[in-house]
Amino acid sequence: MPHSPAPSSESGAATSEKLAEPSTATGEGPQAAILSAKRISGIIDREVLAEDDAELRQGGKVLTAERMTYWPVDDEVEAVGGVRFQQQDDVITGVKMRMRLEDQFGFFDDASYFVKRSPPARSRARADGSAGATAESATPGSEFTSGFAAPRVLDIAPGQTRVSMRDSALKQPTEGRGDAARIDFEGENQIRLTSATYTTCKPGNDDWYLSIADLKLDFDNEVGSGNDATIHFLDVPILYSPWMSFSLNNKRKSGLLTPTYGTSSDSGIEITVPYYWNIAPNMDATFEPRVLTKRGLEIGTDVRYLNEAFGGIYSSKARLEYLPNDREAGIDRWGVALTHNQVTANGFSGAINYNRVSDNKYYTDLSSQIAKTSETQLLEQGLLTYSGGGWWNATVNLQSFQTLQPDPKNPVTPPYRLLPQVTVNARQPDLWSTDSSFFGQYTHFVHPESFKVEGQRTVLQPQVSLPYVTPGWYVTPRLGVNVTQYALSYPASVLNARNSINRSLPIFSVDSGMVFERSSNWFGRDYTQTLEPRLYYLNIPYENQNDIPVFDSALADFNFAQIFADNQFSGWDRINNANQLTAALSSRLIDPNSGSEIMRGMIGQRLYFTDDKVTLPGTSTRKWDKSDLLAGFTGQILPRVYADAALEYTVDDQRFQRYSMGARYFPETGKLLNASYSYNTQAVTPIKQIDISGQWPLGGRWQGVGRVNYSFLQNLPIEIIGGLEYNAGCWAVRVVGHRLQTAADSASTQAFVQLELTDFARIGSSPLNLLQRRISGYGVSNHPMTDSALAEQ
Repeated sequence: MPHSPAPSSESGAATSEKLAEPSTATGEGPQAAILSAKRISGIIDREVLAEDDAELRQGGKVLTAERMTYWPVDDEVEAVGGVRFQQQDDVITGVKMRMRLEDQFGFFDDASYFVKRSPPARSRARADGSAGATAESATPGSEFTSGFAAPRVLDIAPGQTRVSMRDSALKQPTEGRGDAARIDFEGENQIRLTSATYTTCKPGNDDWYLSIADLKLDFDNEVGSGNDATIHFLDVPILYSPWMSFSLNNKRKSGLLTPTYGTSSDSGIEITVPYYWNIAPNMDATFEPRVLTKRGLEIGTDVRYLNEAFGGIYSSKARLEYLPNDREAGIDRWGVALTHNQVTANGFSGAINYNRVSDNKYYTDLSSQIAKTSETQLLEQGLLTYSGGGWWNATVNLQSFQTLQPDPKNPVTPPYRLLPQVTVNARQPDLWSTDSSFFGQYTHFVHPESFKVEGQRTVLQPQVSLPYVTPGWYVTPRLGVNVTQYALSYPASVLNARNSINRSLPIFSVDSGMVFERSSNWFGRDYTQTLEPRLYYLNIPYENQNDIPVFDSALADFNFAQIFADNQFSGWDRINNANQLTAALSSRLIDPNSGSEIMRGMIGQRLYFTDDKVTLPGTSTRKWDKSDLLAGFTGQILPRVYADAALEYTVDDQRFQRYSMGARYFPETGKLLNASYSYNTQAVTPIKQIDISGQWPLGGRWQGVGRVNYSFLQNLPIEIIGGLEYNAGCWAVRVVGHRLQTAADSASTQAFVQLELTDFARIGSSPLNLLQRRISGYGVSNHPMTDSALAEQ
């Protein structure tokens, strides 16, 4: 087991005499050395013997021993008995040591060691207007060395064509310690250990350690590697490898990643042994052989890259999975996912998103991410956009879907394909004191089912507004027109259908509002309170649209964003008639010192002066004079307590159509409680659900985590997560179970067991991605250990 020294202050031993600085201490030779001991003898310029509490200091190095011999000409020292060598935070002790101090070549016998190194600054993307380096001229530390080690967000200003990288804050130093029969120093940052142990636990804690026959710590490349290695946990060997390589600073590197283990009801026991290939600073790949005891061997491959081209940047990520001859399904199974994004210097940008799988139940049976089991529409899309001068842009979109049918009892309707869709947007916010804009779109709709109508749709919508804005109120009248033309193709079974349809509708609106402010005091604190009434009038004449097929329109969700919209339908196949007034009132509490919003309350309703006559097929017209009442609240109600509520209330019937309420208590990282209730009778599948989740210490080093999403209408849990975490400081263990209802009569379950050895490895199946996605606010219980590429996939 490791019994390594901890760093301490420099020795203060008494000295009987002191050796003067050697004459070799010049700018080109060794640094000056100061030797002290109770007894010193020898020839100063050739060989000096120090005995009894001997100490040698040179620069930042301090060496103490019972007896040492120093050769000034060679700057070499040999120490015997209670040897202790410290350089900055590194400390090594042993029975015997010999070393050339200047270049640090030498050895230690029967040694214990403690090393602490700060990794170099990581890189993050910073968008600015400066020119970035090209791939050919990139040097270590430039944007190309950061690769994909961490997710990044690029904030690119209009017209910007270059992106450069800058160093981010330093990560926490990496510590390691252990014992070795022999330590060989092969340079300032090169250490080789024989018959050694290694751990990142603090001195005195040997809960886990690596025993290894031969270990090399290469701090120049920040990599540790060795042969004949065994990981011990609580003195029990848990993993053996004939060869092992690991990062000394959590930086990505080629090599085997720790295996992951798991189990699921559909595939049995799952074992994955991934290999990571750091191809280049801007490119990497991961190969993931995955054994599923019920199905066979699946091969997964991830490839990612980032680079510059045409004065801009491009990035891509691809995932390929292949399972030959699935023993459960009796077929070959495969899945492909590809994304590519590119921005050029001359205003063009593009994206590709391609997803496809071999069969309808691929995700239900094989997905390693259980949330994917509910996916039924796989996007296949290509986009090309041109931005012209910052005031207009054009986009070409080719879009299709692979529609999966995992549940025969609940068939999924395939959407129309867009082959292609061309969109043009333009806006001049200050054109002769007006705000003028234009929207144009051409779409060719194609459907995979032959009995569906197909066609081409062209939409043109220019509009002009005349905003009048003052500090306390505003009025904005707006006038526009929507012109839509259809060229249709019906199946032979449809008779007497119109092949060409034209629709022209003028649109007039007036938006107005006021803002009142006053100082107020709530719960002993000063705030600025606002009162903000808003009125929005809209007028659109009626036109019969029953002959127009529905390609992409649906009734939009009625909420505070949609209540001020022109059209209650999404898409362009239906445009409602309107003679209506929307009235809303909101109030906010604002911290006068920081300007941050503490609370917000809202209420709103739409008043109809005419019946709504435009409908979707299979629905009826609306004949009431006012909409449901909308109300909402969000804010911090107590220290560390946040609440949200929203409701839709029918005044005439005096009943709630839908409502939701939720609260979160978040006193600190690792302590979290979420609770919400949702009720919606208007949904296609009515909802009456409670959702409770959280993360909380259970006492000592234990922590619980869980989520329950229960449907009172179906009388069954939609999702259950339950787990325990134990954090020992230098290691943590997580055990998590997950059950998700994937169809009306079927559910999938998964079990995760993971041992995390801090700053070294994670062993087992990781639940972290699941917990972070499904429990809002979840935080890892121990110190974040790595963000190396693909380690969590």
